Amino acid sequence: MAEKIENIGAHLLGRKAFTQLGSFWPTAPGVVAKHMNEIPKIAFSRNGFDPSQVVSAKSWSDAKVFTGDLAEGIAKLKNESGKDLLAHGGVEFAQNLVQTGLVDEFWIATHPLAAGSGSALFAKLDKPLYLKLVESKVFSTGAIMNVYRPE
Repeated sequence: MAEKIENIGAHLLGRKAFTQLGSFWPTAPGVVAKHMNEIPKIAFSRNGFDPSQVVSAKSWSDAKVFTGDLAEGIAKLKNESGKDLLAHGGVEFAQNLVQTGLVDEFWIATHPLAAGSGSALFAKLDKPLYLKLVESKVFSTGAIMNVYRPE
């Protein structure tokens, strides 16, 4: 995970995830935390917000905030030269991102925990999205990371 994250150009987050992750990562230990904190962040919010009002760490409070159409924003970012983009976030942001049809790769982590509820990532799709498994890794915790690409 750390190897994948260190090679990205920006973290994309919805407002809710930005607020949650921005309060966790600045004081978290380890190499993943280093990449989470040092790599630029771009937050997406329909209503906008001031990152410095919700997080105190400079690398997070300097985040760009995009308030326009999500598909237009993602398409614009993908057309810029540079490294890959990595989207994090809650299910609402993820569902909206999936609907844009602009996701090149899905990293789906399954943790050994049965919660009994939750929202489905692909619940808002109008038609099936066929995916091809391109990588799978099992961690010592029992978690599994599967990487899929749309066909």
